[in-house]
Amino acid sequence: MTGLMLLGGFFLQMALGVPLYASLLFTGFLGILGTGNLTLLRAIPQQFFGGMDVFSLMAIPFFILAGSLMNRSGLTDRLIDFSRLLVGSVRGGLGYVNVVGGIILAGVNGSAAADASALGSILIPAMEKEGFPKAYAAGLTAGSSLIGPIIPPSIFMIIYAAMTNTSIGGLFAAGVVPGFVLGLAFMAMNWFFSRRYKVPMTDTAAVRARAKTILRRSIAALVAPLIIVGGIVTGVVTPTESGALAVVYCLLAGIAVTRQLTWSGLWDSIYETVRLTSAIFLIMGAATVVGWFLKWERVTQKFASVIVGMGLLEHPWLLMIVLSSIIFVIGMFMEEVAVLTLLTPIFAPLAVKAGIDPFHFGIVMTLNVTIALITPPVGACNYIVAAVGKVPLGDLFREIWPFIAVAMTVLIAIISFPAITVTLPRILGL
Repeated sequence: MTGLMLLGGFFLQMALGVPLYASLLFTGFLGILGTGNLTLLRAIPQQFFGGMDVFSLMAIPFFILAGSLMNRSGLTDRLIDFSRLLVGSVRGGLGYVNVVGGIILAGVNGSAAADASALGSILIPAMEKEGFPKAYAAGLTAGSSLIGPIIPPSIFMIIYAAMTNTSIGGLFAAGVVPGFVLGLAFMAMNWFFSRRYKVPMTDTAAVRARAKTILRRSIAALVAPLIIVGGIVTGVVTPTESGALAVVYCLLAGIAVTRQLTWSGLWDSIYETVRLTSAIFLIMGAATVVGWFLKWERVTQKFASVIVGMGLLEHPWLLMIVLSSIIFVIGMFMEEVAVLTLLTPIFAPLAVKAGIDPFHFGIVMTLNVTIALITPPVGACNYIVAAVGKVPLGDLFREIWPFIAVAMTVLIAIISFPAITVTLPRILGL
């Protein structure tokens, strides 16, 4: 009952427009007051700071800054040109470019929101010109952005790993194959809709004529994801070190190679990084307070006893389906970092008891939270692509459900076949 009351109070504050971190903090405060033990109030600053004081979280601002510098230094444009050269010469080519661009950008910043903004501003108008309905183009862009938090690096995976003491490198490696599977699923969907909408063949004569130039220019852009993904997966550098190296590289490339990075652009990137990092850390700290109180009230144990009573620990597949359903419903109404930080301490121990591989459940949890990014009524990526693509939000909400269905199908496949996630970490000995 305590958990339900706190959840109701939290949603009431959200409906009143209270900032998310403040809603979480006040929810924890009210919960402690409800116990009558005011000495517990001293735990609020301790847990709030402790939720942010985790060394592995230092990688988050580096990845955000690297992605922002790529966008402002012209490297992102070169990656999209490279994607167009690879897959843009077939029917519905720009749809495939959208997905491949999402896969490549996923290896830089680990943020679906950043990928949605970068891809949407360029590809939504271009896809509409090619013959796609604008709402479909926006939906595919939002769907492609989901690949960002799955292929390493991933901000969500860093948060999950920090909360569960799971190897970040191993979790990153576990996300590589699922990320490509998700990309292939969206490509298959684009193949179907390209024929449904009778999209004509793309005229890529100009792109092919510039093939050598595009390849030469794209090398500078492809180095950044290579530094991050290659360095982490092979164990040469830690996630934090790879993020720092990527920032230095993007900074030098923007100044010496593309020569498009200005002082104003650098300042905007730093400002954006500080703003986004601050928001994530405040939410994490506040959610840690609520999570601590739920543990104090033994809400997690009570939930675990319900799961045990249902016999779900003996059926890992069914357990993950049930937990995924809960995450999906809550994610429809709550910000994703808050969902991850609140539910991970409850769900992860259950997965361990059920004998589920930590990397496997980490990817399932991450993909669950990621799908919430395009699920109405919250779905942050929907609002981003609607804004940058100038698409009515209502049209996008109606168009987005097939993309959610595709992502959920991939999720069920990953739940059903653990080898998709655990094989690569085992090969690499992570």
